[in-house]
Amino acid sequence: MYRSITQSSGQPHLTLRELLGLTRAAPQQAWLAVRGDPHVRGSRIGLTSVRQFMPKLAVATWLGQTPLPRRAVIVNLYNHTPTPIEAGWSVEVTQVRDFRGRGLTYDSHNGTDFVVPPGSAVVAAAEGVVVALRSEYNRGGLKLCIDHGGGLLTSSNHLARALVQVGDVVRRGQIVALSGYSGLDALVSFPWVAPHVHYNVSLGGVLVDPFAALPHESGDASLWRAPMPTPWRDEAPVADAAAFSPTVFDPARVAALLGDLKHPQRRAHIAAIADPHQRAWELVIETFTYPARFSSPAAGAALFVDVTRRSALDLPFSAEHFDDAVFADDVALRHAPHRAR
Repeated sequence: MYRSITQSSGQPHLTLRELLGLTRAAPQQAWLAVRGDPHVRGSRIGLTSVRQFMPKLAVATWLGQTPLPRRAVIVNLYNHTPTPIEAGWSVEVTQVRDFRGRGLTYDSHNGTDFVVPPGSAVVAAAEGVVVALRSEYNRGGLKLCIDHGGGLLTSSNHLARALVQVGDVVRRGQIVALSGYSGLDALVSFPWVAPHVHYNVSLGGVLVDPFAALPHESGDASLWRAPMPTPWRDEAPVADAAAFSPTVFDPARVAALLGDLKHPQRRAHIAAIADPHQRAWELVIETFTYPARFSSPAAGAALFVDVTRRSALDLPFSAEHFDDAVFADDVALRHAPHRAR
């Protein structure tokens, strides 16, 4: 069912169409973001949305430069006080709190945004198997999802090009994609919002913050292997990908969740996926991409009986170009930009 692949090098030049994710389905998917459908409300944008604008950082990054050498700038974190899903996807800043108790996020943000120049190598944060490639102009553009076992899934969004296929077993630190800024976000914000990889982490069928929670709240451990995510390096010990064990699903639970999907076309599409492991993950991904299409906002959790939060992930970028990450509100982004190498 799975096949191992060899990391490739010397990738071809990316086209503008790839960088922005301009597929044939893009206009229809963009319209869905605006008007919604019977199960999905339209997106919410307001004056507070301009807080996402960082012109100096954005223009420099589009030009292939970085404000801080060898550091991926985090411009948005997971919001711990999101607006209700019934209200629609909101890029407003009306009720926000990141894991530090600050506001480096926006209303509906459910991941971590790493600013990197277009064409940057995106790597597997841990060994795993590729379970989905989805291109949704209204929801993060081109996305690549990896099952790391034990109910842990990561998704790299806004990609320009995937370099692996569904079913590929990947090693920790292996290049799996090239970054871009695919999706509607880039169209409506160019050039004032920096190109970035929106990185989602799902544990037990629910999107979670990979950073450690504040001690006085829940004591959740960090999913990163270091306090701040750092890339895997060859000299570091790493588990053999050949020993990787994919997440196991109960077929009866999968069937029940599939029946709970209200959208008939999507239900038929997912039901037609031949591989049961990939079918289960596509269903889970659907629950956090379009949660209103299910009766429960955390419907994906129904597929998991018990999961353990463990430190497993490295920075999803190559050690050849990055040493670590930094929060945008912790640094003064006034340094002279550096040309990305």
